Amino acid sequence: MTSVVIKVENLSKQYRLGEVSTGSLAHDINRLWFKIRGKEDPYMKLGEENDRTKKGGSDYIWALRDINFELQQGDILGIIGRNGAGKSTLLKILSRTTSPTSGTAKIKGRVASLLEVGTGFHPELSGRDNIFLNGAILGMSRKEIKKKFDEIVDFAGVERYIDTPVKRYSSGMYVRLAFGVAAHLEPEILIVDEVLAVGDAEFQKKCLGKMKDVSGKEGRTVLFVSHNMTAMNSLCDSAIYMRNGEIVAMGETTEIINTYLSSGNEISTRKIWQNGNSPGDDVVRLLKARLIDREGNDADVVDFYKESGMEFTYEVLKEGFNPVPNLHLYNQKGELVLISSESISTSLSTKGVYRAIMRIPPHFLNDGRYIAGIAASTLIPERIHFFEPEALIFDVIEDMNLRDTEYRGVIPGTVRPKFQWETRKTN
Repeated sequence: MTSVVIKVENLSKQYRLGEVSTGSLAHDINRLWFKIRGKEDPYMKLGEENDRTKKGGSDYIWALRDINFELQQGDILGIIGRNGAGKSTLLKILSRTTSPTSGTAKIKGRVASLLEVGTGFHPELSGRDNIFLNGAILGMSRKEIKKKFDEIVDFAGVERYIDTPVKRYSSGMYVRLAFGVAAHLEPEILIVDEVLAVGDAEFQKKCLGKMKDVSGKEGRTVLFVSHNMTAMNSLCDSAIYMRNGEIVAMGETTEIINTYLSSGNEISTRKIWQNGNSPGDDVVRLLKARLIDREGNDADVVDFYKESGMEFTYEVLKEGFNPVPNLHLYNQKGELVLISSESISTSLSTKGVYRAIMRIPPHFLNDGRYIAGIAASTLIPERIHFFEPEALIFDVIEDMNLRDTEYRGVIPGTVRPKFQWETRKTN
């Protein structure tokens, strides 16, 4: 029978920018005086939404505002949001490293937190000593820690340096050992912030597998924060999307990821250029660009398992040229993935409005973010009529329930076509 292990009710956290506490003795005394008399904190009425992109008119901001959710034993919850959304503040409150301004966070069981590289480690102590120190903090006996010691060291891969002070560890070694300690010393609740980004691909795969085991086989609860949507989708049963200190959406992981990505400021899946600012010259002008699904409807993301496409509309204003529509696709690192163009045809050279579609087959682009540059060029005589380098910016999302392998981690690479395999027993 499952039970509620985390219950968060009306949780809020207020900060005064640039100050510790309220920033002045007068404010602190005033706040205490209201508290003694049983009245509401006078500064709770102040404050603004924590939007880092806007200049505010108050010194007080709400890092969290009216957060409510609960988790059952064995749940894995993903927390998604841009930098500054309040994710880390929420985890710090749940880890008891900071206190809320109002509301409650009730937790049942021991909590192991990995909020940043080196959390809970003493830099002057060796890796061995830090393992025992962390176990003691979690309330484990020396005998219990010794039972898990070899397993932790093997997982972290730092056996050669286990008696070296951790201040001499690289950031990767630090986080490997820290995660090994947090995951193996049997806390009822494991809280993991973005620290896995420090590790290499092999280590991330081990961590994702371990967190799956911690939840599925051992029945422990996991809270996971990451900007890696593939890792989030592969690990978490459900997710919450936070923005400016508030929960925007909560539900099934794939649905929440789609909501988050489609609402991002960097995403641009539809564009229309007016006559005055449309890219082009006196021969060709770009009018529209959009991401579409296989039925030709507007799409916010590309489903890895379904056909999609990029459509753009342009107008040929002058004859005597043979403009060919073409598309340049880049990954998030700015690396060129491919260039594709329509076949050269004189039928595209007459005046008029044209609509070009480049279709993307399923099982082709790996999950991640892509930037599409759209162009129209005449080869003879050579002339680029327009090139819009960031005409479309979109994400490819994979539904982990459809993956036909047991591996649920991040698969490297930009393209991921589905090749035909044939394997036979020879004897």
